[in-house]
Amino acid sequence: MHARVLRRFAASAVALVVAGAALAAGLTAGNDAQAAPHSGSQGQGGGRTVDLQILALNDFHGALEPPTGSGGRVTHEHEDGTTEPIDAGGVAYLASALREAREGERRSATVAAGDMVGASPLLSGLFHDEPTIEALNALDLDVAGVGNHEFDEGWRELVRLREGGCHPEDGCYVEGRTFEGSDFPYLAANVVDEDTGEPVLDPYTVQRFPGGVRVGFVGVTLEGTRDIVTQEGIEGLAFLDEVETINRYTAELEAQGVNAVVALIHEGGYPASEAYNNDCDADGPGSGLSGPIVDIAKEIDAGVDALVTGHTHQPYVCTIPDPEGNDRLVTSAASNGRLFTELSMRYDRRTDDIVRASVAGTNVVVDRERRPARDLNDLIAFWQELAAPVSDEPIGHIAEDVLGPGAEAPESPLGDLIADAQLAYARGVDPETDLALMNSGGIRADLDFAPSGDEGAGVVTYGEAFSVQPFANTVNLVDLTGEQLLGVLREQVSGANEAAPKILQPSEGLSYTLDLTRSGADRIVAETVTVGGEPLDPAATYRVAVNSFLAGGGDGFPTLAEGGNPVVGGDDLAAFAAYLGEVSSPDAPLPAPAADRVTVVQ
Repeated sequence: MHARVLRRFAASAVALVVAGAALAAGLTAGNDAQAAPHSGSQGQGGGRTVDLQILALNDFHGALEPPTGSGGRVTHEHEDGTTEPIDAGGVAYLASALREAREGERRSATVAAGDMVGASPLLSGLFHDEPTIEALNALDLDVAGVGNHEFDEGWRELVRLREGGCHPEDGCYVEGRTFEGSDFPYLAANVVDEDTGEPVLDPYTVQRFPGGVRVGFVGVTLEGTRDIVTQEGIEGLAFLDEVETINRYTAELEAQGVNAVVALIHEGGYPASEAYNNDCDADGPGSGLSGPIVDIAKEIDAGVDALVTGHTHQPYVCTIPDPEGNDRLVTSAASNGRLFTELSMRYDRRTDDIVRASVAGTNVVVDRERRPARDLNDLIAFWQELAAPVSDEPIGHIAEDVLGPGAEAPESPLGDLIADAQLAYARGVDPETDLALMNSGGIRADLDFAPSGDEGAGVVTYGEAFSVQPFANTVNLVDLTGEQLLGVLREQVSGANEAAPKILQPSEGLSYTLDLTRSGADRIVAETVTVGGEPLDPAATYRVAVNSFLAGGGDGFPTLAEGGNPVVGGDDLAAFAAYLGEVSSPDAPLPAPAADRVTVVQ
């Protein structure tokens, strides 16, 4: 458990020990029952080809409870081009949907392409994502590749999630109940020890099915993982090229006679439409997809039969030609368990390979009209009871929804609110602090005026705030010259961020114009940048507050790591909670900030 809540949690947890241990024993028996092999009527004959099913997930992020706001909806596109939102997600509904999809399937594998843990809501994050691993076990997940968020607490903690055992600092949460670890392997083919060059986890696994069917799965995270995670947790690791790594292990699998290969890649793309059922190939193979995965897919060995991807939280099922010019499916199932991808294909038992032309896929909505799985509901209830003393505590009041960053609105009300909270905290440490900057990727949920729960409309609980900022960063202070500050603003739209800009959320005191009609760094209009209402002075020194992730140069902002006179402050969530308590009350709830500090020209 994070240190921020450990003391408050300990007293409450003691009272739940007896009930928790009894419930845990029941859950363990239930999970064992769910682990039985899948069976069905298809592919039982002696023909040359047999049916094979793969169900794929990505970017689950510990979303055990039904997610709220935009993170709990998908967009459906009708034949006439109109769209409608559908509420989706929740692990109990996901379990039911996956079990329904497997019915009648004799050969089925459930796989994941990274970020299944990390950036999790409080229900999972409070307990170092042990609840999510237990839920994934209950889902019968067969194999998972790693993503960048699997390294949020360091690679050794990832090994613990795989192998089990109590947390090295917080111990076990209920007496007599030991965390058993994942029932599935985590694959990290391109994550290697810098000294030995050897992977720190298995690079691949081979799943065996009735009738001698064998399928190899290779798992990689994006090569740029080092730039978007806290450096302390990955010290001594190197992240290798995705294509070279997958091709190497595809050849190794083929040398073992495993010709059917599926890659689990935590890197993704951006579809032309946000609708989960949009035809990605309407104007030709791959025409509806852009982003890093496109070039990666074109270079991965033709021996790989399908690519399950993630990271961008987008839904798509697209066709991209392999190096030999043959069509190959590339898929992603959005995030938070709102969708899963169902892949069907034929396996040729003479060639021991997947028949490429037979591979078909679709994204399936995890709607909430179905009956939720009882065993997953019981698991959630167990952890909810343990978390309730911390999660349900009110910390502030809002007058309306406070939304986070989106593709169409690079600056957001919630981003400004968090930046203002960090500025207020920083000025308590150093009254000369001029401004604060918050990374959009660190904002994981919206603040909903009327979320599900018993606390009432407009009340912000600790659990809801945790869902917004789950990373346990600190609020740090650095000195930047005006020239450096302008450099930071330009890094939002240039360098590592040129193709996919990452707009920092500004506190009060900073304003500028973002001209999207320009290209590269010029999109930041230098002459419009003001600090405290005055034009930016390149020679002046400004005191800037950022979280510890940004202070280390994360998210492609190396200039922030060059800041002088650094001070490491306190917990960022504590700063946010304290600020909400100061600026809001039941009689004076906080309206959403105007999000008018960045003027966007399009």
